[in-house]
Amino acid sequence: MTQMHSKKTIYDTKTGMSSREQFNAIIDKTRILEDRKALVYEQLMGELQPQGITIVNFQKLSEKEGKDLEKYFDNYIAPFLSPTIIGKQNPFPFLSNKVLYAVALLQTGKGKGKIGIVECQNKGVFQRLIEIPTRPGTFMLSEELILHFISKLFSRYTVKEKSIIRLTRNADIDIADVYDEDLDYRDEMEYLIKKRNRLEPVRVELTRELDDHLVGELAKYLKIEKNQFIHVGTPLDLSFVFSLQNYLRERKELFYEPRIPQHSIHANYKADMLEQVEKNDILLSYPYESIKPFIKFLQDASEDPTVVSIKMTLYRVSDKSAIVDALCDAAENGKTVIVLVELRARFDEENNIEVSKRLQEAGCQILYGVEDFKVHSKLCLITRMTPEGGHYLTQIGTGNYNEKTAKLYTDFCLMTANQDIGRDAAKVFDSLQKGELSADYNYLLVAPKALQNKVLDMIDEQIRLGKDGYVGVKINSLTDKVIIEKLIEASQAGVRIEMVIRGICCLRPGVPGYTDNIHIVSIVGRFLEHARIYIFGKGDKQKVYIASADYMTRNTTRRVEVGAPIYDPDIKAHIIRYFNTQFIDDEKGKELHSDGIYYRRQLNTPTVDSQMYFYQAAYDAVERARAEKKHKVHAEQK
Repeated sequence: MTQMHSKKTIYDTKTGMSSREQFNAIIDKTRILEDRKALVYEQLMGELQPQGITIVNFQKLSEKEGKDLEKYFDNYIAPFLSPTIIGKQNPFPFLSNKVLYAVALLQTGKGKGKIGIVECQNKGVFQRLIEIPTRPGTFMLSEELILHFISKLFSRYTVKEKSIIRLTRNADIDIADVYDEDLDYRDEMEYLIKKRNRLEPVRVELTRELDDHLVGELAKYLKIEKNQFIHVGTPLDLSFVFSLQNYLRERKELFYEPRIPQHSIHANYKADMLEQVEKNDILLSYPYESIKPFIKFLQDASEDPTVVSIKMTLYRVSDKSAIVDALCDAAENGKTVIVLVELRARFDEENNIEVSKRLQEAGCQILYGVEDFKVHSKLCLITRMTPEGGHYLTQIGTGNYNEKTAKLYTDFCLMTANQDIGRDAAKVFDSLQKGELSADYNYLLVAPKALQNKVLDMIDEQIRLGKDGYVGVKINSLTDKVIIEKLIEASQAGVRIEMVIRGICCLRPGVPGYTDNIHIVSIVGRFLEHARIYIFGKGDKQKVYIASADYMTRNTTRRVEVGAPIYDPDIKAHIIRYFNTQFIDDEKGKELHSDGIYYRRQLNTPTVDSQMYFYQAAYDAVERARAEKKHKVHAEQK
């Protein structure tokens, strides 16, 4: 949006489109997606009807039901609404982001047209889902009730047209001035976040088609183009769907089987985690395994007398975070605690600002990142003082330090006492503390200066092996043009390339002469696929990494990201098995073909759901450990 208002025409390097052309193309594509969404919504609501759940409008109510709802509207909704008629004394109101409004074209007795607007946000005063008393399980949305009776709110006028509308405002905030040395960074970020709530609209969604003249008037008031108005065939806010499940709890067959993260058999979170990591590298696999061992790792560090410092990068954390508690405890226990809190983590800015304040009040030193580069790495460095000098314990993750998402996202967490990795991690924090960027890393992959180039080098190694080469990648998105071109080169050299890419993918596999040897699978299942794995080669020389970075230009060249090599043979074998299992997932996995379409496939009998496979494996591992423990105790008693 910002680029569209620039005096200079800016063109995208991938599409060749100007900013305006891109925006218009996105709007056109959004209309298509809205039509598809409406079909899916109707299908799902149709499937809910036999289960006793129905969303209705007034056309499907009896006369008595309509009168009962009118009485409900008069008594419990209308008193809390604030209708506005636009005029000289009442300028067009500010319409908040993602809030529902009822808008009406009104006509006076003399035929003059006016616009009426009323906010439908209930703010907890009335229910969004209004149950029809005579039909349990049948509901009407409160905004539809307001729209139906909007003539009662504007009783002196004739309602000619009406619709529910919702604005989506631009979410980009300009942080260019935040690095002014005379300004307090956190204060400026707080100001910009408040400013974001008032940024220009990107689109206006409508539940009903409106007259072109009325759309033009609204566009004029909002200072946008008519093509930014999109008719939507579903309720504009679908959050009510979550509450429907409360009415279906007794129908257990409609719900996923309950699954709880299991305790890793490789980590006893009730014992000293620091000493366990000193003995062996430990890998946690979320959400199949619990995050508790890592939390205990931090808690033990906060109390251990040999620990002198804890350094950590925070991108997104939960609102009530045991991880933040442990860092505060460490500072209060006299440890040096340095935390980089990324205040630019989109839509988590406000939470991160509050986290940074709390950490600072506890005595932690707070860093806010590097100018122009978000810090997206998941890195924690614990330094102990030993008779031999400083000693490092390092944690590297693929996902955020967030207890909530650790139950919903698939991620890896590596804890290691490898001193080579620790020394590189210390260099990362040294660079962050100085506000500088370095390429001087021997073991870790560290963007923006030492990740993309090292990935390219390792692909080159496989290119030299030709048909004996192999590249395996699991990421969320692939858009990095430089890496894409290198993968194409590898494919042309005969290297087999297997990729598990959940989201955006700018590479089409299977194109003759170009990407014949590239195979891409996307897995969309019960849990959000979020872990990143890089594999280069096979056999004894195989290199395996976990990382925080996708192969996107913003990650590889415009963010601070960290990838770590896996040296422990058992952990390396586990990650390879993990990747291979995901690649043959034919229950939730779809294969991308050269036409850009994802297709179902049948590889296994029965089909393999990799996520459920890993969860069952976690349960089975715990059961085996219990059985072995019980057998051992029984043998000792004999």
